[in-house]
This record gives sequence, structure tokens and C-alpha cells, in this order.
Amino acid sequence: MTQGDAPAIDQSLQTVGTPCLVLDQDRMQRNVMRLRDRLDRLGVQLRPHLKTAKSVDAARQVMTSPSGPATVSTLKEAERFASAGVTDLIYAVGISPDKIERVLALRAAGIDLAITLDTVEQARMVAHASRAAGDAIPALIEIDCDGHRSGVLPDDRLHLVAIAEALGNGASLRGVLTHAGDSYNAIGDDALRACAEVERVSVVQAATILREAGFACPVVSVGSTPTAHFAEKLDGVTEMRAGVFVFFDLVMAGIGVCAIDDIAVSVLATVIGHQPDKGWILVDAGWMAMSRDRGTAKQAIDQGYGLVCDVDGRPLEDLILSDANQEHGIITVRRGSTAALPDLPIGTRLRILPNHACATGAQHDSYHVVRSGSDRIDAIWPRFSGW
Repeated sequence: MTQGDAPAIDQSLQTVGTPCLVLDQDRMQRNVMRLRDRLDRLGVQLRPHLKTAKSVDAARQVMTSPSGPATVSTLKEAERFASAGVTDLIYAVGISPDKIERVLALRAAGIDLAITLDTVEQARMVAHASRAAGDAIPALIEIDCDGHRSGVLPDDRLHLVAIAEALGNGASLRGVLTHAGDSYNAIGDDALRACAEVERVSVVQAATILREAGFACPVVSVGSTPTAHFAEKLDGVTEMRAGVFVFFDLVMAGIGVCAIDDIAVSVLATVIGHQPDKGWILVDAGWMAMSRDRGTAKQAIDQGYGLVCDVDGRPLEDLILSDANQEHGIITVRRGSTAALPDLPIGTRLRILPNHACATGAQHDSYHVVRSGSDRIDAIWPRFSGW
């Protein structure tokens, strides 16, 4: 029986209620070992981002030790993982005043929780709270390596030094952190390798500026699943944060980071109707089960709301979830394909691979864990949500 908080149950993919979230544990373990081995060769620590898993059981399969290190995107995640014994955490979303009390409470409980910021205003706020609490909250300065989202430009010495100085008045500078979010738009291996090198150079440049100004900068943190798999060197970097690599998804497959048969999560659905004149098969998994994420729409192959597989996880030729209502999914043959719509009787079980594992996972409260090639549900791993 698979270890976890919930016992194994006497159910299979043919009997469990649908829609539900299925996790192929063998694929997951293969994905985790692939990245661990790669980072070991590059000499960099893995600090997995647990925002994708949002599950204590899944996190235990991913982290390099029961205590971490790990990354979170919400304080709810930090609190839940801390209660399970994870003590080394980075909260990798810009801090706001309303969250400081919860940060301090976690730190008072023995959790080494570091926060993220990119403004002098935030640094002053954190320093003030640190002085009041008698706890020097560690902070990482977020670096904007590609214009994708937030952060200080890597060569902006004025702001980097000003933030570090403000933190020094009560808090502490833990290091610098960046995320090459624009790598999700890269096409081809060369472009992905280029994104990884820009990410590395940007954060190392910022760390160098801080050190030359007299500030210790022990942590130099990078992280995105595409760059984690395409970086050729990580000189000057201390850790890699990545999250979706654990499960992968159709967006990652479209970028070229993984193959379809690496995708470890799927939504189990049941055929509930047919509209033969329209070329439709109806299933009980709509956007409430799959999410509204259409991340492959801009890629070379548009997978609709998901790629349809048989109950064993084998893709059916050019069959996609092309449209979705709240609880109804509409399966069709991909536009332009010569494949025939298969004969799938009412009650047929199907597995649908998601565009975005994080978004689809968020629609469900548990993983139904199976081994590759088996329809037996070995265990149910609870998930959580919220902030």
C-alpha cells in the first residue's frame, strides 16, 4: 500500500466516482528523479515549488528531506506544510502588510520562513515588523530577468542597494531570487537554453552588485520548470525552484520539456452522451473538473481543454476535449484530422490530460493514486486550497 495520510481503498478507475483527479505515481517518481539527477550533475540544490502539488503526501515524494527545503506561493501552503514537519521554506510571492503577522507566527514556531520583496517600501515595512517582534525576518530580493512579471532589474544598483539597506534596519537579506516566466513562451531547445542562461546571468549579476556593496548574499535562487531542464550551467546559483515538473502537463509537452507519456496527472471522466450529427461525445468533466486554462491555444498544437486517453492513459488518436461547460465536456476529433470519432458507449471511462496541472489540480480535493498500467487505486492523497 502507498504510504500517505489516507489508507488504500477497495476501488478502481472503473468504480470510483467521476470526475476525479488521477495521479500516476510511477510517472511522478520518474519525473522527480529526472530533475534531481540533472541538478546533482549541475551542483545545485532542488527547492521544489509545492504550489502545484498542494498535498503533504505528494510533497514527501518530491522534497529531498522531510524538512525541506521547499517553496510555497501562499501562506496557507506554508502553514500546512509546516504542520507536517517542513521547516525550510521560501514564500515566493511579494509580501504585503496583512501577511506579516502570519509570517512571524510561523517563524516563532521554529519555521525558517523567508519572504520575497522588490521595493524599498516593503523592505522598510518588514524591517519595522522585525524590530517590533524581535525577529529579523529573512528576505530575498526578487529580480526581473525577462520582463515577465515583478522584480528589480538585475543591473539596477540603486534600488538593489536601497532595499538591502532598508532590510538591514531590523530584518535580514537572505539573497536574490528570480523566475524566468517568459520561458513558457519559448519555442525550441535553443530558445529554452537561452532563457535559462538569461535567468542565471541576471540573478548572479544582482548578487554580485549586492556583495560588492558589502552585503552578504548567501542564496542565489532561480526557478522555472523549462529552464530547470534546459540550463547548461548554473555557475553562481545555489538552488533551483520548479514545481510543475512533478506532474508535467500539455503546456510543458508543447514547449518540448516533456513527452505526453511523462504527464502524471489526468482527470478521470465518464461518457454520458452522444451527439453524432455534431461529432460530439459528452463526458461528465467540464471546466469545473478541468479548469478554464487554455494554455495550449497559442502553441503549435491546440489541445482544447485536454487530450483524451483511454482508461489506461493511452492517448486516443486526435481526440480532445474541445469545449467545456460547467459540468459537461465535449469531446471531438481535432480539427483538420482524418481520424474517426471512436465508438465510446455510455459509461466508458476516459482519462483527460490537462493543459495546466496547477489549475486542474486546484479543482479537486484529492489525488487518486495508481501505478502505471494498473486501474487499482492504491491510495487517496488529500489536496488543499486557499490562501
